[in-house]
Amino acid sequence: MYNKLITNIKPLGFTWETRDPFLFCVHHQDDYPAGNGALGPAASLDGRNLGQDFTTRDGWRMYHGKKIPGFPAHPHRGFETVTVVLDGFVDHSDSHGAAGRYGNGDVQWMTAGSGLQHSEMFPLLNENKGNPLELFQIWLNLPGARKFVEPHFAMLWAENIPVWSEKDMNGKLTEVTVIAGKLGDVSAPPPAPDSWAADTGNEVAIWIIKLEAGGTWTIPEASPEVNRSLYFYRGHKLKIAGIELPGYHSVDLLAEEPVIIESGGGNSYLLLLQSKPVNEPVVQHGPFVMNNAEEISQAFHDYRTTWFGGWPWPDYDNVHGRVKGRFARYSDGREETR
Repeated sequence: MYNKLITNIKPLGFTWETRDPFLFCVHHQDDYPAGNGALGPAASLDGRNLGQDFTTRDGWRMYHGKKIPGFPAHPHRGFETVTVVLDGFVDHSDSHGAAGRYGNGDVQWMTAGSGLQHSEMFPLLNENKGNPLELFQIWLNLPGARKFVEPHFAMLWAENIPVWSEKDMNGKLTEVTVIAGKLGDVSAPPPAPDSWAADTGNEVAIWIIKLEAGGTWTIPEASPEVNRSLYFYRGHKLKIAGIELPGYHSVDLLAEEPVIIESGGGNSYLLLLQSKPVNEPVVQHGPFVMNNAEEISQAFHDYRTTWFGGWPWPDYDNVHGRVKGRFARYSDGREETR
């Protein structure tokens, strides 16, 4: 049964449906084994469709990787990726010379803008134990006026991402990791400068919500124009506005009203995505997201002509070595370490 506060309850697949301005979200969760000397799995790859390994086998996938799991060099134009790593590590390399290793709560906010190539590899750093990986990658559209901005790569380090917390009347704790937007007096770090999220009036929010078992929390209201969706990605029992939501399901919420969520049968973990919409045509073809078919054709032409700056790395599945810690090196030569 539905009520006016919630609609569109559905199970979550590999790619999660989202609402404007979000394009989609993917939840990667892989229980990788111990790593070998090349940062790939110390396990047989026989029987896997290497280069297109998206079927979970033994609890993990190689994706487009052939030696190291992940996504070797590929192009993007016209949108942003927000990569939220809950567990494990990602190695980034791109056609503008930027690079990084991030994980265990870090977030990479990358504006593809006018175009770049990048790789996203999952280095298996532990040789004597498993290498679990869990992350969300969220595709966020750019409005037409910003689709050709300069590409930008920013790190939101875990230490700098605030967590809002509150206990209910029974002492049960709710914690909200505020990756984008604002909750109460807690504000997220700045997003990429040309992002739709950079204008606070668009009310973009990316929150990870943890409710203690038996806990209750009220999601505060937003503006009526806001699209708001909730993804119940871990847990067993949850009620939203009195309606039971099964595990690994999503629901759309009426943003202009507060909504009560109740966790039962263990802790509940949710991802909330919200924003005012861009309200522009979306034409997507693979890694390019534009406003019309002519712009898609131009994107393919530009990529074939320029390779969006080429590839300055020795391998298309470039990784940064076992002993390298968390870091970001930007195209202007600046480097941060954690």
